[in-house]
Amino acid sequence: MFKKLLQLANKPTALFKAVPEDLIALIARIAIAAVFWRSAQTKISGWEFLDQSWQFYNLNRSTLMLFEYEYQLPLIHYQFAAYMATFSEFFVSLAILLGFMTRLSAFALLMMTLVIQVLVYPDAWPTHILWATILLYIMKQGPGKFSVDQLLMGSDRP
Repeated sequence: MFKKLLQLANKPTALFKAVPEDLIALIARIAIAAVFWRSAQTKISGWEFLDQSWQFYNLNRSTLMLFEYEYQLPLIHYQFAAYMATFSEFFVSLAILLGFMTRLSAFALLMMTLVIQVLVYPDAWPTHILWATILLYIMKQGPGKFSVDQLLMGSDRP
């Protein structure tokens, strides 16, 4: 009985294995880029295009207040931290989305996730472990065929 149940459970395996790895990599890149892009969008204002803000250097007052009073990162000035976080979320999420310097970009976001986990929101570990898993997958598997890296390097596994 148990053996038949296992056989039945394993039948869709061929279907799952038929999903192209490149499609999974693209979906992973879109998913994690959206998280960090949306975070950047909450921090900036100005020059709207396609319902998105593009003035990454124009931080909201609330962003600076968050970094000064809530996050209180040690060792670095709150303004520097706010600009660096926003710059990273803005540009690195775009790089991940496009598949440009993908593994390095994923590593940068993984380090940001680690800082957020340890120093800012330690109780949000279920969310951060999900982000880390996606980023580790991208670092291990690469960007896939649908990427700038593929166009530049001629290989889907740079």
